[in-house]
Amino acid sequence: KIVKNLPNKNIFFIPDRNLGSYVAKQCPDKNFIFNNGCCPRHVVSTKDMVLKAKELHPEARFAAHPECTEDVLAFADYVGSTSGIIDYVVDTYCKEFIIATADGVVGEIRKKAPGKKLYTLKPDQVCVNMKMVTLDKVLDVLEQENNEVFVDEEVAKKAMKPLTRMLELAK
Repeated sequence: KIVKNLPNKNIFFIPDRNLGSYVAKQCPDKNFIFNNGCCPRHVVSTKDMVLKAKELHPEARFAAHPECTEDVLAFADYVGSTSGIIDYVVDTYCKEFIIATADGVVGEIRKKAPGKKLYTLKPDQVCVNMKMVTLDKVLDVLEQENNEVFVDEEVAKKAMKPLTRMLELAK
């Protein structure tokens, strides 16, 4: 929605090339240049993993984040954001799902829809980067007032412009 609403014809999409590729398919009137970055948790999911999971669980629907590679997304019954995947699984009548994203999403679905059977493409779908932020670490920063990040006021003003514009375009 944001990219469609941009007046620009040329888009430099960062940070994830797979998400960028997914968005580009929704916006064929735009020219995309992709950053070579990607989410390490999503690129380890492969087409072969999907085929094996579907073979083991033929009744299961398959939901994936758009940060997965195109060959994985080709098999998805649903592609969407974290909240989109959670809502899809919770609200869909189907009782079995294969989930292609980090384990935190699976945990949240289990809380909201304990009766649903959930399968992952691999046993360990932990995102080590997201696990680096813990409540204890956040509490320590707040109590000790350490690790504060300072940004030059001019840089902060410039950074707020695209963030504000992106939030406006998302409405």
